[in-house]
Amino acid sequence: MSEFFKRFLQSLRPAAQGSWHPTQPSAAEQRALAQWVAAGTYRNWTGPYFKAYHYGKAGISAPEGLRVQLLHDCGRQGAVFFYDPSIGPRNFRFFFDFLRDQVLAQGYNLAASDWRTRKNEHCTETVYKHFLKPKPQDCPKSGNCNQRFGTITLDLILMNGNPGFIRFFHNPYQDAIFTPPHSFDELMEVVLQKNA
Repeated sequence: MSEFFKRFLQSLRPAAQGSWHPTQPSAAEQRALAQWVAAGTYRNWTGPYFKAYHYGKAGISAPEGLRVQLLHDCGRQGAVFFYDPSIGPRNFRFFFDFLRDQVLAQGYNLAASDWRTRKNEHCTETVYKHFLKPKPQDCPKSGNCNQRFGTITLDLILMNGNPGFIRFFHNPYQDAIFTPPHSFDELMEVVLQKNA
């Protein structure tokens, strides 16, 4: 990972300055997203992003198309889905919310949905964040709490109002009271491949 990218991601940690505000989409925005999903527009990107993810796992760059970079950090695993102008800003925002909804369908609660804007000398950065937790439910075989994929965080990053990327990662619980987590690969398959 490039040094610039590492510094940029570190700047997004919660300790950074900036006030977080609850995300409150309007009724019109919710209807537009529902129409976008009903039309299956997301299929234009689920397959290509899934393919790019697997190119990244193989350690090679996708020959063309969308770009994905893998993340590994302190037990967390994830991926960065880079914006491509062929997608368009509105579609990219809808894709971000589509990913959230696909995680919710896996037995998750939306614990928080917030945004913040920070200005510095070089740019204005806006971050939209969805934080999802598995619904508390015991696993019938073991009696342990079923953690599914652990907690999941989705970030949409805008630079000067322009889409930059979506960061998508899971953070499994390590305590013995939880079932072993499903892998991030399985999460990508459920969210992207099954919707391609």
